[in-house]
Amino acid sequence: MDGEPRLVDRLRVDPERERAELVAGLRAAQARVSPKYFYDAVGCALFAAICELPEYYPTRTERSIFAAHRDAIARAVGRSTTLVDLGAGDGRKAAAWFDALATRRYLAVDIARDALAATLSTLRDEHPAIDATAIVADFTQGLDLDADLGAEPVTFFYPGSSIGNFEPAAALRFIAGLARHCATRAGSGLLIGVDTRKDAARLVAAYDDAVGVTAAFNRNVLAHVNRIAPADFAPASFAHRASWDAAVGRVSMHLEAMASQVVRIDGRARAFAAGERIHTEDSFKYAPDDFAKLLERAGFASIERWQDDAGDFAVFFAR
Repeated sequence: MDGEPRLVDRLRVDPERERAELVAGLRAAQARVSPKYFYDAVGCALFAAICELPEYYPTRTERSIFAAHRDAIARAVGRSTTLVDLGAGDGRKAAAWFDALATRRYLAVDIARDALAATLSTLRDEHPAIDATAIVADFTQGLDLDADLGAEPVTFFYPGSSIGNFEPAAALRFIAGLARHCATRAGSGLLIGVDTRKDAARLVAAYDDAVGVTAAFNRNVLAHVNRIAPADFAPASFAHRASWDAAVGRVSMHLEAMASQVVRIDGRARAFAAGERIHTEDSFKYAPDDFAKLLERAGFASIERWQDDAGDFAVFFAR
C-alpha cells in the first residue's frame, strides 16, 4: 500500500443534541427512531446476514448485474483512478472493481468507525497497492470531500440501493451534491444501484424474511437506544412489521407493541398502547425511467443503465 492507510474522523456531532433528538423521537405521538441506530456491532452483523437471505434479492441481483456487465460498466466509467465508496461497510463491493477501473486511490466513507478500521486492515493485506483512506462521516447530512479529492477523475460508488433510505426530495439533493463534485473533475461520475418497484409480496418478503433475521435486526434498534437514551425497552415485546405503500413507492418498517406497556425514556415514562408503532425505516423503490429522470434533475447529463432479465434491480452510471 502506498503509505499507511489513513482513518480520518469527520463525524461532527453533538452527542447531547443527538441524544435529545433520539429521546424526542421516541416520546413523539408517532414514535420514531432514525435508521442510523440500527448499526451497532450486532446490527451490522445482522444486516450482513440479511443480505444473504433468499428473500433479500437486491444484493445478489446487483451482484449478478455487475458480473454480467462488468466490462460494459468499466468502459462507461473509464479508468477512473479514485473510487469513493459511500456507505463502505467491509469495502468488498468496491474492491471487486479495483482492477476493472484501474483504481489507485480508495476513499471509504461510512458512519461506522469500527467497521471502517476493519476495512482498512483488510485492504492493507489484500490490496497493498491501493492508497486507502477511510473517512468517518454521516454523509446523509452532507458530503464535502474537496479537501480529499484531487483534480483527477473520481467515481462515486453507491451500491445496494441505499439511496432508497432517502425521501425522494432528499435523494435529489444528495445526488445533486455528488454531481457538483463530478462537474469540477472531468471524467467523473456516479455508479449507483437502485431497487425497482415490483410485486408487493416480494417487496414485503425482502423486509420480513421467514427465518426472522430482519425482525431481529429491527428489534435490535431498541437494545441500542436503551444504551443511548437511556431507556428500558423490552425488544421482545415489540413485533416487527413491514408494509408496502404503492402510492408513494415505499416499504416501511415499524416495531409494534404487542401489549400495553410503559417504557422509561431518559427518566420519564412513556406509555405504548397495544398495537402502537415505532417507525424505524423507509425504503423507496423506483421505476428505472423515473430514477433516470432524477439523475438528470440532479445535474447529470449522460446516463447509462443495466438491469437483470427480470428487471428487479437497476445499475446506473451517470456523468
